[in-house]
Amino acid sequence: MSGTAGSAPQSSPAREPLDALLFALADPTRRRAVELLASGPRRAGELAGELGVRAPSMSKHLRVLRASGLVTESVPSFDTRVRIYQLRREPIAGLRAWLADTEAAWTDELEAFAAHVATRDET
Repeated sequence: MSGTAGSAPQSSPAREPLDALLFALADPTRRRAVELLASGPRRAGELAGELGVRAPSMSKHLRVLRASGLVTESVPSFDTRVRIYQLRREPIAGLRAWLADTEAAWTDELEAFAAHVATRDET
C-alpha cells in the first residue's frame, strides 16, 4: 500500500526490521562503522576517531545502528562511562535471505519473459 504524497509508504510488520536495516545501511558513515565493527568490538570513541566524526554525531549513528539490530551496546564493569559496540550478524543473514528471495523471483520472471519472447519470435 502506498502513502499519500509526501509521506512514506506504509510497511507491513514483517518488513519493519528489513526497513530499519536498510535505513541504517543507507548512510555511508554507518556502513563504514559496520565495516569497522566486523573486525571486532570497539568503543564509541574509537569509532568516532576512525571515522572522523564528532562524538555527538557518532552517538546518533550508533543509536540508529542499535535500533536496526545491527549492533549491541555493552558497558564494561570497570568504567560505566565507556560504551562498547559489537556487530550482530543475524540482521545481515536476514538481509542476505531477502536478497536471495528477491533475486530468485526476478530470475523466474525474467526466464518466463525470455520464454514468452522466444515463443513469440517462433511464430
